[in-house]
Amino acid sequence: MPTTIRILQAAALVAITLLPAAHAQSFDELEIRLADHPSLSALRYDAEASRERASAATALPDPVVSIGINNFPIYDPSFTSYLPTNKAIGVRQQFPSLAGREARAGEARAISLQTDAARDARFAILRAELIALLAEKQRIEAQRILADARDAKYDELTGVVGAEIDAGRPAVYRLAEIEGERSEVSRTRVDLERQDAEIDAQLMDLVGLVPNTPIPPLRMKEWSGAALDFHAVRVADAAVRVTEFGVEEARSEWKPEWGAQLTYQQRDAGQTFAGDDWVSGTITFTVPLWAKQKQEPRLRAARAERAGAEQRYQAAARSASARYASLAAAIKSSETSLDILEREIGAVEDEIDAQLNIYESGVGGYAPIIDGEIAVLKLRAQIETEKALKAASIARLNALLVTP
Repeated sequence: MPTTIRILQAAALVAITLLPAAHAQSFDELEIRLADHPSLSALRYDAEASRERASAATALPDPVVSIGINNFPIYDPSFTSYLPTNKAIGVRQQFPSLAGREARAGEARAISLQTDAARDARFAILRAELIALLAEKQRIEAQRILADARDAKYDELTGVVGAEIDAGRPAVYRLAEIEGERSEVSRTRVDLERQDAEIDAQLMDLVGLVPNTPIPPLRMKEWSGAALDFHAVRVADAAVRVTEFGVEEARSEWKPEWGAQLTYQQRDAGQTFAGDDWVSGTITFTVPLWAKQKQEPRLRAARAERAGAEQRYQAAARSASARYASLAAAIKSSETSLDILEREIGAVEDEIDAQLNIYESGVGGYAPIIDGEIAVLKLRAQIETEKALKAASIARLNALLVTP
């Protein structure tokens, strides 16, 4: 038996060691850790990449250098036998449409701004989830304390009912009820342990540790009625701007792409001709000859993409306003429930006082008083649930709106 006990103690010690430790962190410190979340870092890199692409989009393509010989005779190899034989070096430079290059640069900048808006929205969502998880941690801890208090009350009630049975009162059935209610408390504790483990895992994902930080002061933000107050709508608006640059790029394809080439041809003197060097120059430009098959379909596609982005903007505005209304209703419901529960507690406490007066007068028993105290503990556990729901709803509602 001692060996078994030592094994169990060692296993318990290992389990405790492996549990994530709770850390004392201020909420500001948690926000700093949250800002380094991989999903946010990835969006920062994406925005930076788009800004770099915007810088590169207006640059000219690399010039092409050519080196070779022209009109070189095969059967009588020589650079002096024929007049047109020469050694040549040339440079060719293409000049894509400036309007097209500026449109592509603008599109990249717009994508960068869209990514920044998406990152801000993502941070707001993660912050709201962090607050909700911290509220759940507080709720679980409070309900654990209340469960322990209920268990102690059941011990006290068992003693009171046992004394009544010994006194000859018919209360045997109440003992079975007490055991059933005590098993409910045990199940509640097990469920709280499960919830706590799940929340700890989510906190590790968000901030890399399990904090014991209280939630910050929460106040419901009022919506002005402007669609662009919502993060989701700002992201959708940025997407519309991206597609507008796509339309500009499609329009720019009607404009010519210019090119220039300069070739220097070095000639050797022959017996019948002087070896004067030659210079050749060429200017090229594109003609939209196949516009119906190329430029026009691309422009129609770009306009369709813009129309789709505008519809997504409208959908985002509707969805965000509906979500705001839903969360506002949830907050109001929690506030109403809290008021009702507080009134119920007041009523039960009044009944407890009345029963206590009866008991002190020597007429009634003490069991109804303990039953009332247990009822108050149950109601306070419900209050903790409603407080956590209210905090989560406020945090998620505030996350919908852009912070000035």
